[in-house]
Amino acid sequence: MHQFSCQRRVEFSDTDMGGIVHFARFFVFMETAEHEFIRALGSNVHREIDGKKIGWPRVAASCDYKAPARFGDLLDIHLKVVRKGVKSMTYGFDFRRGDTLIARGSLTAACCELDPETGMRAIPIPPVIADLLEEAPED
Repeated sequence: MHQFSCQRRVEFSDTDMGGIVHFARFFVFMETAEHEFIRALGSNVHREIDGKKIGWPRVAASCDYKAPARFGDLLDIHLKVVRKGVKSMTYGFDFRRGDTLIARGSLTAACCELDPETGMRAIPIPPVIADLLEEAPED
């Protein structure tokens, strides 16, 4: 799978004093969409594979804002796999309200083994996950 779509209603707590969605909330929206995507694949962002605890810490995140979103707006969030590396994934996100582009974002997450004794270290994406993911075709 290389893309996923979901919706999110803007809650009052998502907005700032100006009545628009606070810039930081878009990072929460991206993370939530990523989690939903991974669940749709039948997996989870924290799981055990072959006796190893696996997680996906962020190594990069960005968002460009195009138009304001406000309390009550229903946002369509489109995720696509921009890059599938050996040890990391980069997702691209489009946020829309109807035909209006609200924001574009990007998240890169590294696949890591989470070991309480040795700490966290990047590992190749396990085949049970990697086999379900593919890069989206170029536009």
